Amino acid sequence: MIRSQRGTLAGRMSRVLVVDDEPGVRESLRLMLEDEHDVVAVGRVEDALRVLDERATDLVLLDLVMPGRSGLDLLRELRERATGPPVVMVSATRAIPAAVEAMKLGAVDFVTKPFDVEALRLKVRQILAHRALEQEVVRLRDEVAERSRFGRLIGRSDAMRAVYRTVERVADSRANVLISGESGTGKELVAHAIHELGPRAEAPFVVVNCAAIPETLMESELFGHERGAFTDARERRIGKFEAATGGTIFLDEIGELPLAVQAKLLRALQERSIERVGSNQPIPVDARVLAATNQDLERAVAAGRFRSDLFYRIHVVPIALPPLRDRREDIRLLAETFLARVRGEAGRGPLRIGAAAAAALERHPWPGNVRELENAIERAVALADGDVLELTDLPDEIQHATRLEGLRDEVRAGRIDLETAVAGFEGELLRETLLRTGGNQTRAAEQLGITRRVLKLKMDRYGIRSTESETRSHAAAARPDEAEVEPAAFSSGRTDA
Repeated sequence: MIRSQRGTLAGRMSRVLVVDDEPGVRESLRLMLEDEHDVVAVGRVEDALRVLDERATDLVLLDLVMPGRSGLDLLRELRERATGPPVVMVSATRAIPAAVEAMKLGAVDFVTKPFDVEALRLKVRQILAHRALEQEVVRLRDEVAERSRFGRLIGRSDAMRAVYRTVERVADSRANVLISGESGTGKELVAHAIHELGPRAEAPFVVVNCAAIPETLMESELFGHERGAFTDARERRIGKFEAATGGTIFLDEIGELPLAVQAKLLRALQERSIERVGSNQPIPVDARVLAATNQDLERAVAAGRFRSDLFYRIHVVPIALPPLRDRREDIRLLAETFLARVRGEAGRGPLRIGAAAAAALERHPWPGNVRELENAIERAVALADGDVLELTDLPDEIQHATRLEGLRDEVRAGRIDLETAVAGFEGELLRETLLRTGGNQTRAAEQLGITRRVLKLKMDRYGIRSTESETRSHAAAARPDEAEVEPAAFSSGRTDA
């Protein structure tokens, strides 16, 4: 919400500056407005300018006639400021020429003393509400512009803004980029944004999922093959590098490349040419290379699983995508975006996220990152009965933390005793561990430091009947296989990713 009963604007209490040389008037206006607004009252134009320079101000109540510099003088100076606050002129006279001059200079209204308290309060509320609406329109316009500039990426957090800045800087260059981040953070979408912002936007964007291609086919997939190069090579085939010529090739999960293929990829990057399998004829290729990984490639280099020369060739510009748990201020925005998309696809009417569900979403650690959040919203929309997504519509693992918080609140309020709370906590911990282990009771018992027999007794005590297959399906929804390609993360529309 932009505004509340306490007169908040842009996430803070609205600020009103009163400028009047009469101490009694200043104090009256301050007392009249301070229950809803942050009020500062001064008696001179010079003091008003100092306050305006030091503090963000949302509205000025300005006396027309004052000794020294008048209210019109201040109004003229504020007119020169591009983002000055709205001004309501206050006067003891009904001087029409002065009122006309004030309105010409940009005052939004003109009131005379003595004023009606409730009428002035209402006027202040209306002006501030209008200002809040204007600011929201500007914010949304900027957000839409930012989204269109960065494709389907969504996020207002400092961490994502840092990603946007790097994407903008590297888009026009030919530098190789390595995008790192946990599975589900949206690495392919960053690669898309770099491609679409650069001079190759109209050329092909070719994706290679290195984790999904068998080792025996990897070289042919990347570089193509000639007819008869191997048993099933019945005709010449163009590889991904040739297909991406003039555009961009995105090597997703590059850490999965076999060492033999890494050597050939390095040569292709160094010489800007490839050789099809079954041929020794070099073919020039002009493709910008973007790569992504959810591994620590430096550790892989140290372990001998990844070539150091290839690492430094692709690691020219690194972009590290933050996990969702490190940018919690984006969770609500992403959830609302997914809700709008899923609701539209499902043909549902108006649907909003309830307060308890929103709190649970913001509290959850999101091990599956944005992909897990998208899955959670899809599930909630499918289960929701009314026009509100409730906490009970969300997956169990998201409800878990909220139930634990509820137990703490119950103990603090004296509604349950410690023994009951401990039993409740133990039951929730068992459920969470079984979800995390895919229902494997042996692994769950090991993680909990108990025997499988004790685990089974406790499951019976707390009525936990979840089978391994059922629990595994819950866990898979939250933590999809690492080999999957990047999600429709940060996306206002579903992609094939």
